[in-house]
Amino acid sequence: MLKDEVCAYLIEHNITFGSAESLTGGLFASLVTTVSGISKVYKGSVVSYASSVKRDVLGIPQEVIDKHGVVSYEVGYLMSKAACKLLDVDLAISFTGNAGPSAMEGKEVGLVYIGITYLNETKCFEYHFKGDRQKIREQCVEQAFLLIKKIVS
Repeated sequence: MLKDEVCAYLIEHNITFGSAESLTGGLFASLVTTVSGISKVYKGSVVSYASSVKRDVLGIPQEVIDKHGVVSYEVGYLMSKAACKLLDVDLAISFTGNAGPSAMEGKEVGLVYIGITYLNETKCFEYHFKGDRQKIREQCVEQAFLLIKKIVS
């Protein structure tokens, strides 16, 4: 399983990591914490479902949220950077998007941004997933493990 492979790599190479989750609602953290020994490197997650938590806990400027919306490249990028700093980790992954069932901020269901910060370099990727809320959330997490694998190995 990809999750186990990625987590084993992070443990073996002592790469600390954490997450900032919105539409995934803690699903990434929940799956990561099923891995034995993960506490050596996984520090935690901020589930920033509400815009106010993105602003007040992660420090995403209100102006960015107002200009681009929470479902945006800019917010995904900044969430990842903020989680890396807040959790004091080598790598942070972030998730923001629209899992449905209807358009949000004028953005279609399935539009997702996954940010990743590793050793002070941040990237953010746009995806268009299909399916119901749960399927979209699961695709987000699966894609996150693929991104982590690609970036750290």
